[in-house]
Amino acid sequence: MILVVEVATLMKRRTFIQASMAAPVQAAQSAPRMPVLDYGRSFLAGVAPWNRVRFWVESRTRVIDERTGKQEDFLQCAACKSENTFAAKDLFHKDNYDFTPIFGPEFGVIFRRKAYLNPNYREVRKAAAMWDGQTRQLREAAEAQALSSAASIRKATHEGRPLVAQTEIFDQSTRLRAILEYPVKTMNIHDEKDLYQVDTGPVALPDLTRRHARLADSISLAFVAFNAPHFADFVIEDPTPIIESGREVTRVHHYSRLLTLRSENRLYAL
Repeated sequence: MILVVEVATLMKRRTFIQASMAAPVQAAQSAPRMPVLDYGRSFLAGVAPWNRVRFWVESRTRVIDERTGKQEDFLQCAACKSENTFAAKDLFHKDNYDFTPIFGPEFGVIFRRKAYLNPNYREVRKAAAMWDGQTRQLREAAEAQALSSAASIRKATHEGRPLVAQTEIFDQSTRLRAILEYPVKTMNIHDEKDLYQVDTGPVALPDLTRRHARLADSISLAFVAFNAPHFADFVIEDPTPIIESGREVTRVHHYSRLLTLRSENRLYAL
């Protein structure tokens, strides 16, 4: 069950999305649950002859517009470092930065994170202009066992099985829904208390609270955590002040903005 949400900003840059206790919102029939990807064998490749780069797909975000029925899938790929590709020497840029690409069907996003607050941190581009377009080499999992209890989650974790999560969120006012799917890189387990907690990222987190002309403009990088089926916590990369002796000396991009969302969390063992 997905509940209506409303935004309330609190102190210390912490933002909570609180559930309205009015009418609960059922998961829409127009939002089918995605077949689970095998993230160990899923890639995205450019087609440019000057660099047929291949990226490892780390997460997938499907945004569904319930007013129109349109949906778009965004593939968040593994980060790399800025480089002088195919150079004879000095392969890494001196003023280096983290490079994280996200590819959508029409527009993509490139995040460039330097040690300081660089102005070109975020760039939205036509997907066709990113390595002359892409081929999606996505492979579905041969088997995906739904884990419906903490005990089954603990068992699959101890057996060393790959785990994939789907976190579904919805905004009543915009009628936008998103399914975030990602391999679980870190799973915390407390056997005696029958507890688990997912902690993984980054993922492509869309802002569903307002409609953007380009969905790519709504996407931020975030890490996600959950230990129950009905909510998820996110920490979002944002401009973050560095304070020394009570004075702001600079700002950097850092995972610092906290967000809690009502969600439906599903876990699968491959």
